[in-house]
Amino acid sequence: MFDPHNPVPTWSVSTMRRVAAEPTLAAAALRYANLGIPVFPCVPGGKQPLAPNGFHDATSVARVVDAWWQRTPEANIGLPTGTPTGVLVVDVDVHAGGSGFAAFERARAEGFGDAWGWLVRTPSGGLHAYYPNVRGQEQRSWQVPAAHVDFRGDGGYVIAPPSRVSVDGAMRSYDVIAVATHTAKSVDAVELRRFLEPPRPTPALPPPGMPATGCRPDALARTVALTPEGGRNHALFWASCRMAENGLSHADAMSWLVPAAQCAGLPDREIETTVNSAFRIAPRLGPGSRPGPTPASEGIHL
Repeated sequence: MFDPHNPVPTWSVSTMRRVAAEPTLAAAALRYANLGIPVFPCVPGGKQPLAPNGFHDATSVARVVDAWWQRTPEANIGLPTGTPTGVLVVDVDVHAGGSGFAAFERARAEGFGDAWGWLVRTPSGGLHAYYPNVRGQEQRSWQVPAAHVDFRGDGGYVIAPPSRVSVDGAMRSYDVIAVATHTAKSVDAVELRRFLEPPRPTPALPPPGMPATGCRPDALARTVALTPEGGRNHALFWASCRMAENGLSHADAMSWLVPAAQCAGLPDREIETTVNSAFRIAPRLGPGSRPGPTPASEGIHL
């Protein structure tokens, strides 16, 4: 039920703060809709959708939104993430099992997710960090339970301010606590997940045709270029690890492997992400001169 006349709303960093100041949930929901932001109703005091098809029913058609909240004035406001609304959310959980703040701060210190647009304190004491989505770029939702951090992108939703949820018998609200003075930028969800949940190095045989020992950049690049679809990313990651383990610089590896991977048909963004990941992980795998195949990572398929 997305409004075809306004498929991707335009946000400013102050949009959420203005909407959150509305005196009632019904008024806030209608304000979202009038700004072209699709929403849908969730149960009062909870997070479960009331709309039959959940976030798929979200709309910015004011008359539909008004009818929903006329029917249930205290309904919480569901906000789809990703393409429908143009926002991405990193959800930092706080619960009895742990807190995600330490992991989130480590990620921000490394440049993953430091350019948020606004921050929302959740009823549990956690955090929703909002980022702009890049038009036409799909980033799917995921969870990293061990880090107590989730990502809400395409295929997900969040409960938006000024909604309220019952926590330990008390009603607590989603509150906007900060609005950026810097330029908000998108978050790379793939790299953020890899940082929060580093792939475990496991022994693996080299892709067919990849030299089992030594490091001849020309042979590694040739194998990457000739690898068919289905094994291209694996070959690129393995070749990048081999170069890193044998002391080649990141720049030298890119000069050999980017043209080869492009020849194989990989997109530039995936090439850069894969090589960067290999150079980050390879130092933990040990020197490439040791006997046996170079370890690879199960995380390259994320």
